[in-house]
Amino acid sequence: MPESIQPKKIVIFGYMLVPMTLFIFAVFVPLVAAGVFSFFEWKGGPNKIFIGLENYITLINDEIFWTAFGNNIFLVVACIIGQIGLAFVFSLMIYSRLVKFKSIHRTFGFFPSTVSAVAVGFIWRMVFDYKNGVINWFLTAIGQEDLTRVWLNDEKIIMFVVAIPLIWQYIGYYMIIILSAMSSVSQEIFEVAELDGANGIQRAIYIIFPLIKNTLLVCLTLCIAGNMKAFDNIYVMTKGGPGYSSNVMAMYAYNISFDKSNNLGYGSAISVGIFVLSLLVIGGSQLLINRATRSKEV
Repeated sequence: MPESIQPKKIVIFGYMLVPMTLFIFAVFVPLVAAGVFSFFEWKGGPNKIFIGLENYITLINDEIFWTAFGNNIFLVVACIIGQIGLAFVFSLMIYSRLVKFKSIHRTFGFFPSTVSAVAVGFIWRMVFDYKNGVINWFLTAIGQEDLTRVWLNDEKIIMFVVAIPLIWQYIGYYMIIILSAMSSVSQEIFEVAELDGANGIQRAIYIIFPLIKNTLLVCLTLCIAGNMKAFDNIYVMTKGGPGYSSNVMAMYAYNISFDKSNNLGYGSAISVGIFVLSLLVIGGSQLLINRATRSKEV
């Protein structure tokens, strides 16, 4: 671009000023405020009692919080496999020559991610309902009444149950991202591979996967970050029950801060803990992937 028509730095800064200001007030100000309030015993209102690191000491020894953290890790693993894995498979199917009306498939696949998470939670709560749910109705209709159960009140399977709506809702989201990356790959590469006798699975593993690796890493980061702060669907479906078996960190922070004990100081410490643990999980996953990639290259 000629220098004469390049935008000046002040113009670029002007365009970025409003969104950056909104981003700072929406993200960094609440984070800093939570960090400050976490050092106080605060039940709301003007009265705060400084207690130093006491909230963090309590957090480290809080078994309920670590149970919630374990549930978040389960969701992360399940959604990496379910959301990104299925999105990659569906992207390969749509990208192939065998599938027609590709735009329709992309539209309907992406549609669930545009629906409110609360609405999705209500829909799947009705699906899993013991008396009027679709699953138990279908099992009864085919003569398998012994397989019916109270799906939302079974501690052994409840995390699998609440993971299903999360997976269903965001498969299309990652599918669109992966399809965009695949469309940037030159068709000549696929034609050469096809002439060499590579089948669909081989093209997917040895050609497509390496070429869109960076996009998949972005999907992985988004998936981890999203599921480390999962809240809406699970709150609508189970509210963390039965007991604490489907409780997640964001829900625990909400319950401590507003719903049960109204302990805003400890709730702020939990929020800071969620932020730190999320960074550690994301950073750890990136480090492991980078090491695995380098070892293969060597």
